[in-house]
This record gives sequence, structure tokens and C-alpha cells, in this order.
Amino acid sequence: MIGMKRRPASALVVCAIAVWFTIYPVFAEPQVPNDEEVRRILEKSLSVVEIDKEIARTQLEQNRIKSKLADSQEELDKKEQLIEKQREDAGEVLRSYYTGERDILLTALLSSHSLPELLTIFDYFDFIFSNDKLTLNTYMKQYSELKKEMVKLDKQAAKLAEVQKELLTQRERVAALQKDVDDRLSGRSDADKLRLMMNEFNNYWKTVGLLEVKRYFSALSKAMNQMPAWIQNDKDMLAIDGFNYTLTIPEDKLNSFLREQNQLFNNFAFTFNNGSIQVSGKREGMEVKITGHYTVEDEGTILFHVDELFFNGLALPDTTRHALEEEFDLGFYPQKIISFLKTKSVQIEDGKLMVKLTISL
Repeated sequence: MIGMKRRPASALVVCAIAVWFTIYPVFAEPQVPNDEEVRRILEKSLSVVEIDKEIARTQLEQNRIKSKLADSQEELDKKEQLIEKQREDAGEVLRSYYTGERDILLTALLSSHSLPELLTIFDYFDFIFSNDKLTLNTYMKQYSELKKEMVKLDKQAAKLAEVQKELLTQRERVAALQKDVDDRLSGRSDADKLRLMMNEFNNYWKTVGLLEVKRYFSALSKAMNQMPAWIQNDKDMLAIDGFNYTLTIPEDKLNSFLREQNQLFNNFAFTFNNGSIQVSGKREGMEVKITGHYTVEDEGTILFHVDELFFNGLALPDTTRHALEEEFDLGFYPQKIISFLKTKSVQIEDGKLMVKLTISL
């Protein structure tokens, strides 16, 4: 009898779990529909989620700067109180010279009648003038420090204003995107189905997709760090013409190098064409595509900038791209190949990356 009672209960549990995974396929791989309008709705919904993350990060930054600004203002107030006493002492010293109060020392010097008396007066001179100098120097030092603190405070206030402006911009952007999504859903007979699909895609991105993208970026960052040593072992890629060097990296060699570094790149490939770098791959039903370009910085470092980022065919917003650039260093440092080299230019041609280098004197 006990077994008979347990079977219906177990059946109910199994049914409930089945219904749950049918309605909420959190870890299931959602399929991007072919309908362009639906794809746009999903893309904008995903952008709302990502920009909301940037808003949260910006709010934390805003609170941090506000707290730092308050601490700096408190420290400045304390220094202003301390310097007030030094200002009064310095004023007294200057006033004594201006009004002739120190003239009595000169009179005493001229009226001395013996060498011991003269030496004693010189000792007084040294003590008084040293003390006056110390008072004035202390005031000038504290005044200089106060001015530096005021400049620092102004910079923090400007940074706070900048962050607040960015926060407002992102909030307006999210509101506009959300309105666009709502407008596109309005009047559609399948609006509820699309909302469920949006939640499914957003959950899949947050629980699986973002981790996958970060895995690729992390692997790329580690591989780029090994590039100088790889180039040193393949001198054919480096041509020398007097004081000028040309580094030519063919895409097939780069892809082979990456696959040696990490098996993750076995289904991933770099392509150089039309002045841009395209990185794309697919693994376990997840497709990642990155388009970017290189720039030469003042120090000769070559930095990679993500122009486009797609996950399963959906474009991610600029906030996501910038956050990944900040978190993972995909830069290339030619000076690690030969310490005295400096980058002049970087050029992307069909099938190859060309870096012009020169000797840094």
C-alpha cells in the first residue's frame, strides 16, 4: 500500500519537472529565428540587458567617486584649518620686517663692544632668521600642498560630472530601446511567445553565452602574450631594411599558432581582409563572431579594438565590447620581440597583417 501511494507522488514530481523544463529551458540552446523583425527584437532586448549591466557598473563608479570626493573635501577642510595658523605666523614675520621691528637687531650689532658680545648677537641673528625662514617655508609648503589638493578635488568633481552624464545617457538609451521593443511587440498576436523567447535568450546569454565569449577572449589574451616569443622563433616573418623592419604575419600561420596555444581555437579562425580582422568560430552550438582593427598607441603598443561582436547571430552593444576590451588585453607589444623596436604603422591586407617597425633611438 505504501508503494502504491508513493508511485502517484513520484509521477507528479516527474511531470512537474518535465513541465518546468518545457516552460523554462534555461540551459537549452535557443535558436535564432529567420524572421528579421523577430531577430531585431531579440537583439534589442539583449542590448537592454547588457546596457543595464553597464548602468549598474556606472552607478557603482559614481558612488565610489562621490565617497572619494567627500573624503577629499573633508581632508581639504582640515588642511585649510592647519594652514590658517601658519598663515598668521608667516604674516607676523613679514610684518616685523616691514615695520622695522627687526631693526633692533642691527642696532644691537652696531653697539656691541667686545668679540664675545658680537658672537652672542650673531647667534641670536642665526636663531631668529632661521626660525623666520622655517615659518615662511612651512607656510609655502602647506600652501602648495593645499593647491594640489584643490586641483585633485576639481578633477574628481569633473570625473563625477562625466560619470553622471554617462549614466544619464545610458538610461535614456535603455529607455529608448525598451520602448522600441514594446512598440514592436504591440499588436502582435505572438507577443507573449516573443517575450518568453526574449527571456530565454537573455537567460542563455547570461548563464552560458557570456562565459563562452569570455573564454575565447581569455584564451586570445594569453595567446597574444606568447606572440613575441613565437615571432622570434620564426625569423622569416621579420624583414630588415637598414633601420626599418617589416613584420608580416600570414593568417594561416597565425591560426596554426593559436591552435597550438589552445584547442579552443580548433574551430576558430582569424581572417584578414578589407582593412579589418574577423575572428569567428562555432562550438557546441554556440557561434561567436568578432570584427575589429588595430591602432598604434604613443608607446608603440598595438591595441585591438572590437568593432562588432555577435553571439549566435545577435549583435552585442558597444558597452559589452568596451567592457571586454577593458577586462582582456588583446594588444601586441613589438618591443618584446626586440627591445629597441618601435611601431610606425600597422596595416591589414588580404590574408596578412603587416607591422612597420623602426629602431627607437
